[in-house]
Amino acid sequence: MITALLVIAILVVLIVAHEFGHFIAAKIFGVRVEEFGVGYPPRAFRFGKIGDTEYTLNWIPFGGFVRLFGDEGENQHGRGSLLDSPRWKQAVILVAGVTMNALMAWMLFAIALHLGVPQAVDNALPGEHARLLITDIAAGSPAEAAGIKPGDEITGISATKGKSAIETLTPEAVVAYVRLHAGTALDISYVHAGIAKEAVVTPAQGVLVNEAGQPALGVALALVVTRPEGWGEAIPSAFQQTLGAFKSVGGDLWHLLSTALHGALNLAGVVGPVGIVSYVGEASQSGFGSVLLLAALISVNLALINLIPVPALDGGRLLVTIIEGILRRSAPRLLLQVINAVGVTLIIVLMVVVTYHDIARLFV
Repeated sequence: MITALLVIAILVVLIVAHEFGHFIAAKIFGVRVEEFGVGYPPRAFRFGKIGDTEYTLNWIPFGGFVRLFGDEGENQHGRGSLLDSPRWKQAVILVAGVTMNALMAWMLFAIALHLGVPQAVDNALPGEHARLLITDIAAGSPAEAAGIKPGDEITGISATKGKSAIETLTPEAVVAYVRLHAGTALDISYVHAGIAKEAVVTPAQGVLVNEAGQPALGVALALVVTRPEGWGEAIPSAFQQTLGAFKSVGGDLWHLLSTALHGALNLAGVVGPVGIVSYVGEASQSGFGSVLLLAALISVNLALINLIPVPALDGGRLLVTIIEGILRRSAPRLLLQVINAVGVTLIIVLMVVVTYHDIARLFV
């Protein structure tokens, strides 16, 4: 329940930030903002009115919105109308939401790095708490047969019930210990999804392709610490991480769209709100910095998804604005309303399919 509320809070903050970008740009260019709402109607509470803008809280808590005078589909003209604004101003107002999501990602990355996020290191510093995590499991290995999973934390390894245990858990120490105890059943203590567990695993030969003659458990290990960075390091590092996230997510979206155009769309790997809950739950086990790191990635996803030229998204509206600018005439309002209705329908269908896959994964 707490994780679900945390996911809702993340989505609300990121979507409201996106709408705030539209809000600021509209104010700068003199477009009248009639309402800035947190959540979606029906309205629950009216904070008040400043100038021409009402500030409201609404009952459906999954985002926010801005209502502009003369917005798409509204035949409103006059002072402060979006319709009567130059096309370039309309385009900037549309792009401002995506820009705000990019800035939010940069800020969230910076705060996460400053608080500290898990990172693999060769050696822990004196007094630094280090965790030995399993990053991968070899198929058919003794570790896989014992039920150990990637992401589990190794907390102890010993032979014959606690005797001759590894004193300092590092990847190198585990490899050396396993090789010294070939054919010996090892008691492994580990943590899976926050639950302490134990397993008895016997190292075997032929597990690793490149070292077939060496006994192994069949796990890849990493020494992980949470190491905070100063603001002087965190801010430029966060900028690089933001660029890297846009490149990575953009590549994934391009691959998804290109496969869809070739009739081979596969949404099994796409995650919706239900899937995000599980990811946030896992991230919260590694500290608040990891939750912020995930929130930054979600912000990048929101920015890029909104740029897709699909009706009802900013990218679709931006495309219409560009076409109107080229043709030097406005598209018929009725046509835009129909296109938006189709776009909203497609988005709803997509969300239903993605949610279905999210729920199905819970039972795998």
